[in-house]
Amino acid sequence: MDARERKDDSPADGAGPEGEMAFEPPGDDTLASEGIPSRTARFAGALHHVTGARLAAEEFLDEVARLSLPAAPEHWDDILLVVTELAANAVQYAPGPFELRMRRTFDGVHVTLSDTSTTRPAPRPFRPSRGGGGIGWHLIHTLCDQVSVVVNDHGKDVHVFLPW
Repeated sequence: MDARERKDDSPADGAGPEGEMAFEPPGDDTLASEGIPSRTARFAGALHHVTGARLAAEEFLDEVARLSLPAAPEHWDDILLVVTELAANAVQYAPGPFELRMRRTFDGVHVTLSDTSTTRPAPRPFRPSRGGGGIGWHLIHTLCDQVSVVVNDHGKDVHVFLPW
């Protein structure tokens, strides 16, 4: 069974079998009173979960697009790229699980990635001679309308708002 199909049998702690991603139950995919699409996915924090986060974002955007198409086609790709960068940063810099939350807003998409590190992301210089790196945080700030980081006792939440 594919991890994306595993929606109802996730353990209470949110971790899927064998460290795979686990989604909220289908009833939590929308805010019932307003019909606003939302999605939450939890990941154990392994490298392949970066791809899982991107797939979860793509499924969410499929749902959003059924209600309204993006104002510009590149908005879809921008959201997927930002989710991929956030998940990759979580896997690289924060040990353990991370959670991805996505919600449609009036004029865009609000993405929150929660991880276990209490260190705020900081821009790093791009040095191709050292194998790259240093581009992701700049890219996130360039593509997003708003970026904020909230540190708490258990890690941090990175909030980004992107146009749709």
